[in-house]
Formats: sequence, C-alpha cells, structure tokens
Amino acid sequence: MKRDILGGDRMNLYEEIKNKKAKIVVVGLGYVGLPLSIAFAKRASVIGFDINKNKIENLQKGIDITNEISKEEIESSGVVFTDEEKLLREAKFFIIAVPTPVVNGQPDLKFVLNATKMVARNITKGSIIVYESTVYPGVTEEICIPLLEIESGLKVRSDFKVSYSPERLNPGDITNRLENIKKIVAGIDDETVEIVSKVYEMVVKAGIYKVDNIKVAEASKLIENVQRDVNIALMNEISIILNKAKIDTNKVLESARTKWNFLNFTPGLVGGHCIGVDSYYLMFKARELGYDPKIIYEARNINEYMEEYVVNNILDILSSKNKKINKVKIVVFGITFKENCSDIRNTQVAKIVKRLEEKGAIVEVVDQVANGEEVLNNFNIKLHSIGSIKEADILIFSVPHKEFLKLNLEDLDKMYKKDEEKILIDIKGMFDKKEALENGYIYWRL
Repeated sequence: MKRDILGGDRMNLYEEIKNKKAKIVVVGLGYVGLPLSIAFAKRASVIGFDINKNKIENLQKGIDITNEISKEEIESSGVVFTDEEKLLREAKFFIIAVPTPVVNGQPDLKFVLNATKMVARNITKGSIIVYESTVYPGVTEEICIPLLEIESGLKVRSDFKVSYSPERLNPGDITNRLENIKKIVAGIDDETVEIVSKVYEMVVKAGIYKVDNIKVAEASKLIENVQRDVNIALMNEISIILNKAKIDTNKVLESARTKWNFLNFTPGLVGGHCIGVDSYYLMFKARELGYDPKIIYEARNINEYMEEYVVNNILDILSSKNKKINKVKIVVFGITFKENCSDIRNTQVAKIVKRLEEKGAIVEVVDQVANGEEVLNNFNIKLHSIGSIKEADILIFSVPHKEFLKLNLEDLDKMYKKDEEKILIDIKGMFDKKEALENGYIYWRL
C-alpha cells in the first residue's frame, strides 16, 4: 500500500481528522473562512483563527458582524475561535482564507504572505496547507511554498504538502452555499489532491472537481469573475449608449432575453472583493508575461467609471431643473456592494456619496443590512433609518435590499419636500418607470 507523509496509509490524515484526532485550522474568519469553519466543525475539531481581536471577541459571544452566520449556529458549532498563534500548533490541516485586495490597481498579497509566515512557524512534519485565497497563477508555488520552506525549515513534499482549492462562495446568497458549490481541488502531487478532496467531501455535497495542477486552479478562479466583469461592463456601455439615444435599457434587455442564447447580464455598479478585484490580478500576471490585456482593461475602466456616470446624470437633471447641487438633500438607499449582504468592500456607492458631498450636497445614507460601525470607520458615513428620512430632494436607490423592495411610491412621497419636484434615481430599476412618471416623478435609471 502507498505510504503517505505520515508513514501510514495515504488516507491516514483524513481518517484522523474524521475521527477528531487531528484538528483543522481555518486562518481568516471573514465571508469565506467563517462559514467554512462552521461547516467543518459539524464533522471535525476546528480552530478558527483571525488576527482581528475584536472579531474573535464577537465570535466568542456568538456575534457575526457580516450576518452570514446566526448566533445559534456559532454558539453550537464547537469552533474554538482564537487570535492566539500558539494554538495553531495543535493542528495538522491548515486552510488559509484571507483577503487578497488590490491597492492602486496592483495585487496586494500582504495578508496571504503574513498568514503563510505564521502558519509556517507552526506546522510540523505531516502537515497539509490549503490555500483558498484568490491569487494570480504562480503565487502558491512560486511565492508561498518557498516562503513556507524558509520560515518552517521544512521541505515541501517530504515534510509537508500544499494544496490550492479556491473559494467560490457568494456572500448574501442563501441558495448557493458552501455545501452545494462544486469544490475545485489541486495539489502539489496526486496524494495531496486525494487527501484534501476527502477532507472537503466531509462538507461539500456537490462534489469535488480535481484539476491537473495548482496553476489551473488559480486561473480558473480568476476567470470566473473576470468573465462577469467583462459582461457587466458590456451591459454598462450599452446602457450609456441607450440612455443617450433615449431608449429604455430595461425594456431592451427584456426584449433581448426572449432569445434562448442571450446572456442574462444587467448594467450596474461593480464592487465587492471578487469581481472588482480579480481582473487586476489577471492583468498583473498578463503584463508580467509580456502581454497587455485590452478587453479586460477596458472593461475595468468602464465599470470603474459608472459611479462618475451616475453622478454626472444627477447633475444634468439638476441643471435642467435650475437646481444647484449645494442646495439639495440627497438620500441614498444602500451602501453595500450587493443586495441583502453586509459586505462593503470596494462598494461603488460610497464613491457616489463622497462625490456628491464634494459637490456640496447634503447626503444621508440608509442601509439596515450594513454594519453601521464598519461603514463609519471605513467611509466616515453615518447610517440613518428609513423612518428618519424627510425633506429630501433626491432619492437614490442603489442596492435592491429586500426591505427596500417593500417600499412603494406612496412610501417615497412622504420622504420628499412638499410641493417640490421629486427626483428618483433608480440605479437597478426597482420601481416601475411608467408608474413613477405618471405620478410626477423625474425618473432615471441605468
């Protein structure tokens, strides 16, 4: 029988994890790491690690500020939440799920590199390290593995193994969850792929998709989101053209969707940690290889421009009505990057708010899904309740949270100044345009 790195049969580590004799550590307890920790804890002994002390204290009280996991699930999970590095020594199986953001259009690997160093300081012979963080092809093998060897003093393959299994979660999505999204698994060798696949099969019912090598897995994760970025950019550009032609974009898309092979993308503000970020990672790698990507680059430019485009249209409407921007009160509904999700990373709405404030407008923001403290700390924006909104000149609906979808025009009427023209900026088309116009609204949408 084939021998593994532990000196037993090749499934020995998996068996030890299944029998709770070996522990799993998840490093990074955000939108990816926390659900992963909770899921594994139903079948194994799990340590959830994060450097954010405040986050750990909240989780120890059963509080998830992202609102992805309920208090009951956290408290009953049995996960040991900690920011103490020494506890990592108790584990053999490490999953790194930390952010990989972009700074000034360039990949910022500091979180994954710091996590790599920390894990390396605490691994022992026989350990397996799995990376879930999104990176460009080559990062795992060309940067992380050498760093693991330097910091640990151990050798890959003979002393420890490395796998790459990209996260594919969709924050705020109650349908496509960890257990029903097929898991891509790659590894430093076939043995690693087999062990890691067996471990993930404990929690992923949709099954495992094993790929040939780590670079294939890294690239596949990137293009999942680059494809969406490019397609949304196309819809945004079409929206700009149709608006100039005074043609309703929504009506055009409704008509086009009657063809079976029409791709169902819509215009909008592109934010979040994936779609608005992964294109930069792929472009970085392309340029490193001597190729200047054109379509991906232009798509990013279009999507980055959309917040400015929205503001310009608001200014045009005000100008047509002889209203000055520094004399109006604007209320923005939704600050998160997508509906029914508290994630504010790379949200374009915050840029719209700041741009309007810089023009002199009074701007209030309503969002019952976002964490008020997080919004204040990141953007210096105070959140307001729906019930407090009054005397507005313009309402901007930027994120279709389910609570906002319950509002009708009669509800909105109460929020405007009396005897003034009501301007409604409906970015995602939440309200009926015909009804709004019939009720005297000045209405605009992408």
